Amino acid sequence: MKLSDIVCFSAIVPELEAKDRNGAIRELVGLLHQSGCLGRNDPEKLTRAIIQRENEASTGMGKGVALPHIKADGIAEPVAAVGRSSHGIDFRSLDKQPVYTVLLLVSPKDNPDKHLQAMEILFRNLNQDDFRRFLRQAQTVEEITEVIRDAS
Repeated sequence: MKLSDIVCFSAIVPELEAKDRNGAIRELVGLLHQSGCLGRNDPEKLTRAIIQRENEASTGMGKGVALPHIKADGIAEPVAAVGRSSHGIDFRSLDKQPVYTVLLLVSPKDNPDKHLQAMEILFRNLNQDDFRRFLRQAQTVEEITEVIRDAS
């Protein structure tokens, strides 16, 4: 599995409208829903669950990246939305710095191995300085798509 197998390419936002963490999560879940990637899941319930999880422990992993994630019923394969913010969003990251790239992952609740595999792929790429820099510099859906397709 590669990163391009996880990302829903119709749920990529080159500039998030949201200015805060909860708004960014709501925006990305909404795009996954509009793209038909969430099955029968209620996007508002998923949004509330992700925000609740964020309140318990931030997924702002530092270096300008956040990886909010949740396991949900009715999802066959892990799916991710990608959002970029040129102004930065406070995700209460470990390094106390703003987040410029958000990858929101929804995984099948009944298949923890797929969730772990997807998280490993996301972490492997997000830990690469070049990948983070290229994503942050990408200004269009096409540029973000190219960065993701070139990733491992």
